[in-house]
Amino acid sequence: MRPASLLCLVVLSAGCGSQTKSGLAVVWVTRDRGAQVLHVAKVPAGLSAIQGLERVAKVKTRYGGRYVRSVDGVSEQGQRAWFYYVNGYLADRSGSDYRLHAGDVEWWDYRSWKDPAQDPLVVGAFPQPFLNGYAGHRRSTVIVTREPLSVRALVRRLHATVAPPGSGLLARDVNVVAVAPGARTSARLSYTGSTSPGSPVRLDFSGDPRLLLRPWPFRFRYSVR
Repeated sequence: MRPASLLCLVVLSAGCGSQTKSGLAVVWVTRDRGAQVLHVAKVPAGLSAIQGLERVAKVKTRYGGRYVRSVDGVSEQGQRAWFYYVNGYLADRSGSDYRLHAGDVEWWDYRSWKDPAQDPLVVGAFPQPFLNGYAGHRRSTVIVTREPLSVRALVRRLHATVAPPGSGLLARDVNVVAVAPGARTSARLSYTGSTSPGSPVRLDFSGDPRLLLRPWPFRFRYSVR
């Protein structure tokens, strides 16, 4: 759980009461913005984010088990702490309050910070959040490209539709993947309006569209530039 949650341990968002599904979620534990990978494991859906973490690592908590203080002996210190993401979104609630859904990617990262709200979205969990969304709510996805034939496999993978750049068909409440083939690879995930987890996001990708297919070569990366 991020340090900002010391000010507000529980932040409710739309959909937090939705039912989790049977199946598995994934837990990642890393350090320094994904530079060092410590754990990758599957856990049952329905657990809280902290319970999922406790399945793969030794965890010490505070505030009644709602805040992660230490993982495998690595403790918060000064402006270094444990942050967690779900499907690429920096979580907005205590790790004891988020219930994992089947297919979720729960990512705990120990890193330095200047502002607790920095790095609100990360690309390393792609194809999340386009497959699972947040807290059980998934948005429709539109892939924007001038070369629709190059993204046919991606359309199937994300259950998406295709639109040309500047299309008036884009709605404000959909996720967007903007694909621009190029020699240099870059990928950046950003909010398109509200900055609360689960809100619409846009992935701006430049490079070979085939890199967006399995396996994602930039796992655990905050961004690709």
